[in-house]
Amino acid sequence: MTDGKQISIMPLADRYPLSAKYDLGWAAANAMGPNALWLTEWLCRDMDLKPGMRVLDMGCGKAMSSIFLAKEYGVQVWANDLWVPATENWERIRAAGVEDKVFPIHAEARSLPYAANFFDAIVCVDSYNYYGTDDLYQKYFLSFLKPGGQVGFVVAATMQGVGEDLPDHLESTGFWDRAECYSLHTLDYWKKLWRQTRLADIEVADTLEDGWREWMIWNEAWRAHAPDGLPAPDWLEGEIECLRQDQGRYLGLMRMIARKPA
Repeated sequence: MTDGKQISIMPLADRYPLSAKYDLGWAAANAMGPNALWLTEWLCRDMDLKPGMRVLDMGCGKAMSSIFLAKEYGVQVWANDLWVPATENWERIRAAGVEDKVFPIHAEARSLPYAANFFDAIVCVDSYNYYGTDDLYQKYFLSFLKPGGQVGFVVAATMQGVGEDLPDHLESTGFWDRAECYSLHTLDYWKKLWRQTRLADIEVADTLEDGWREWMIWNEAWRAHAPDGLPAPDWLEGEIECLRQDQGRYLGLMRMIARKPA
């Protein structure tokens, strides 16, 4: 997992000391969006994770967040994703030396193969906006969480509402259409959605200060350090330019942590 290029060379190493231990080339090779290690570290600072807990990592992508959770918190992780085959994630999990703690699962968000009240905690890193906007989904999702357990998600978000007339930089750079970014919403949207069900008590709901900048810094590092044979995606350049023009007016990062009543 190391080739000498460390995330500690990044300007945000002091802000994310746990993530700084991981190899930059490895993170770039397995990236699918904003830095999953930074996002997981930010989210979990305010979650009560303890060794041995059963944790669902929903929408885990290439399992970087799952590996991070197992290594840094000593939890058992069910690494669930639809877009990445479980066998591919299993290879990464074994290479990281956490095959006794991380279990890859290939399952769709609305057809999960878990027992009710099975997990001590649930985390979702840069994925919840793709399936969690359904008004009825929260009740289904929380059924897998133990009473008293926490659920936390961190996602790209809009800092203010985006109407039918898109700001020029969101449209001209191709950002909005490329990633189905109309699934991005404001922090107030997510708070209202979760509060209206009264199924969980919100403990943390905030945006990341200068989140747009961290997102852009990571994209630039991803572009620069993508390993041979695994180049950064073609759309990354447009996203960098969009973030540079946006300066946090519309785009950023947010998190929410809630607890299921005991």
